[in-house]
Order: sequence, then C-alpha cells, then structure tokens
Amino acid sequence: MRNNKKPKQTNKNKILIPIVVLALIFVTIGAGMSYFKKSLFTVMKVPDFELTNQNNQKISNKDMLGKVYLVEFFFSKCPTICPVMNSNMKHIEETINDKNFGIISISIDPTNDTPEVLKNHARMLGTSSPNWHFLTGNRDYIDQLADQFNIYVGDKEDQAESLNHSGMIALVDQEGNLRSRFDENNSPILYYSGLNYEDKEGKTTSLVGKYHPDREKLIEDIKKLLKQ
Repeated sequence: MRNNKKPKQTNKNKILIPIVVLALIFVTIGAGMSYFKKSLFTVMKVPDFELTNQNNQKISNKDMLGKVYLVEFFFSKCPTICPVMNSNMKHIEETINDKNFGIISISIDPTNDTPEVLKNHARMLGTSSPNWHFLTGNRDYIDQLADQFNIYVGDKEDQAESLNHSGMIALVDQEGNLRSRFDENNSPILYYSGLNYEDKEGKTTSLVGKYHPDREKLIEDIKKLLKQ
C-alpha cells in the first residue's frame, strides 16, 4: 500500500531554515543601510530667487535648473571667513571643472557690492567659470532669502551684527532640490561647511587651518549628483 504521508523534517532542517532566513534578513538590511549611507538626502526645494550678477545680468533659480550648484552668503570686504569660503569654492570649481556645475555667491552688503565691485572681486579671485555668479540686490530681499535657505545672516538693523553670516554652504541638484549627505549617525547634515579646520574631523575652525573635511565631502557629492 502506498504511503502518502510527507516525511517529517529532521531536527537539522528545523534549525537550518530559521538561520538561513535570519541571514538573508541581515544581508538585506546591510545592503539597504549601505545604499542609505551612499544616497543623498533631499532637504527641500531651493527658494525662488532673482538677483543681479557681476555682469549686470539677472540670475534666478530657474536659470540654474539642469546644473548642480552651491550657494553661499558672503561680502567682498569681509576680512575673516569670506576669503576662506571663496578660496574653498575656487578649489571646488577647479576640481570639478564641469559645464554643468555652478556657484551662487550672494552678497549681504549690496550697498558696497555693486555689479562692478563684484566683477572686480571675481577677477581678483581668478574665477574662470561662467556659471559662478556673484549676486547683489536689495538687502531686505537677501535677508528674506537667507531665512528661506535657513542660513544665518545678521540683522541689518543691528550695526554689530548686520554683516555677520554663517559659513554654511547649500548643495543644490539639477532639479532645484537642496541635498545633503548623512552623518555617521545616519542623520542628514543639511548643509556643508565652507571653513577651514585645525583637525581632520572638522571640530575646531581656523582661518589658517590646513584641513577642509567638508570641501572634500562636497566634491564627492557634487560628482555623485553630476552622474545622475
């Protein structure tokens, strides 16, 4: 007589199956975390803007669509962090050397920083990219724009604070989204530092620091976006 009963699983099979399943789960999680760490976070849409560049041309966020670009706030007479930021931007520009990469440097001192002054400033920096725009305009408008970017600029009514500003830099992709990488705790950093540091970890700022950790991160992430 034919026996239709299925053979019972051995104890060995009962042990192996859960182990294999768990191993697959861990591999999947590991692959997912690896992808997660390599991807870039979408912070928000870039705020709408339209300002005048060093060539007396109107430049807006719409003009920058299709390009990966950086945004900084600065002013040409700044004796402290602005030269450092501009220098790091120039290094990035020269390293990337791509027609689809640009830089937006917005002056917080439009009274002094006319298009003519900014053109001379660009010449002194030795910039060569037609996509590096030094922008000027109405200070109230620029203050509102800084708020929308969530990058600190001092209150123009406060004489001691009016020309203070953050050293943070925003990274924008081809579709006009602010992007950032994740830190070691898998939290988005949101913005990158344009400053120099005394240490490789980027903990202690220094105007003459020889380390540029976020500059290197930006170069890596810009290249990543340009490939997309």
